[in-house]
Amino acid sequence: MARSQKLRVGVVFGGRSGEHEVSLMSAGSILANLDPEKYEVVPIGITKEGRWIVTGDPMRALKEGLAAAGPCRLVALLGDPAVAGKLVELPAGDAPPPSEAAPAEAGELPAESGPQRATGLRPAGPLPALDVVFPVLHGPYGEDGTIQGLLELAGIPYVGAGVLGSALGMDKVAMKDVLRTHGLPVLDYVLVKRSEWRAGPQAVVDRLTAALSFPMFVKPCNLGSSVGITKVHALGELAPAIDEAAQYDRRIIVEQGLEGAREIECSVLGNDRPEASVLGEIIPSREFYDYNAKYVDGTSGLIIPADLPAEAAEMIRDLAVRAFLALDGSGMARVDFLASREADLVYINELNTIPGFTKISMYPKLWEASGLPYPALLDRLIELALERYRDRKENLTSYQPRD
Repeated sequence: MARSQKLRVGVVFGGRSGEHEVSLMSAGSILANLDPEKYEVVPIGITKEGRWIVTGDPMRALKEGLAAAGPCRLVALLGDPAVAGKLVELPAGDAPPPSEAAPAEAGELPAESGPQRATGLRPAGPLPALDVVFPVLHGPYGEDGTIQGLLELAGIPYVGAGVLGSALGMDKVAMKDVLRTHGLPVLDYVLVKRSEWRAGPQAVVDRLTAALSFPMFVKPCNLGSSVGITKVHALGELAPAIDEAAQYDRRIIVEQGLEGAREIECSVLGNDRPEASVLGEIIPSREFYDYNAKYVDGTSGLIIPADLPAEAAEMIRDLAVRAFLALDGSGMARVDFLASREADLVYINELNTIPGFTKISMYPKLWEASGLPYPALLDRLIELALERYRDRKENLTSYQPRD
């Protein structure tokens, strides 16, 4: 912080998941609402192929292609106690391996290669150190603990859940296993692996129909934004639904449906002492809140606050906090519930550790309704990231025997 009074915030978006486009929408809102008087923002885009790029406009690079955005630079995060948070550029394209490259002075970057010139990808000197990273990566390779592990190794504070909380929140079966162990209410579910489905589909169908009744929901375990999800009403729909989910993940969850369910959502904010927002209810424009209902047709309704008896609302808010703590959440999460019409039956559907941040997303809307506007919410999330980083720094890294 000696260099200026502003925090340098790296906002990471895009990524290698089926939610790449949703990530761009969320990141666009965050970039537009980070206070320029407080933060120096470093946008970092990740392509669908996994290339990390920094340009004058990485959002345009991801939306329109690298050539359209002008010169782009590949980067990597390297952990070093002396330069924590440092972005260091890497060569791109077919740069020769170290054994074939010409000798270079210490710290010198490899020379530009042919594909680098063709695409504009090139090393161009050191990049700025970051004070904190705001990952806005929905789905695998971003919300599942992978980038969180990278940032832990690099010694960089970051917004949101840690490695464990992220991994549990991403995998729907592991999440529900933990919630059930903590005595929290979830509907019945069955895990199906893609390999066993391909090896013996009839055996899988028999197992599912013995354990669950229709309707069922078939989902990829490790994905969000309702990508790959099907509501199954009858036996003939089950196999195509599993085939659809299996395109996105090797682990598939089949859940018991709840007829006439109300979809209630709660935003949670904090670290070890989290708080719950007011509740919201989704009124989907389709049979359930699928990808099109969320992001395409724009006709789904939101009721904030949800029309619930005060006692039921308080119970749901309490369940949201308990679920957050059970999964070792930190920073933020949106907890989604399924409730009967009278809210006398309530089940936790899932917990999202990097919820949507678009202008129509429920997470920021619920906090705004709770008295915390969008820019202030971003401030608070960055504060929580730094708070957790300071807490982690208290851990000893070598054994100190007691006297």
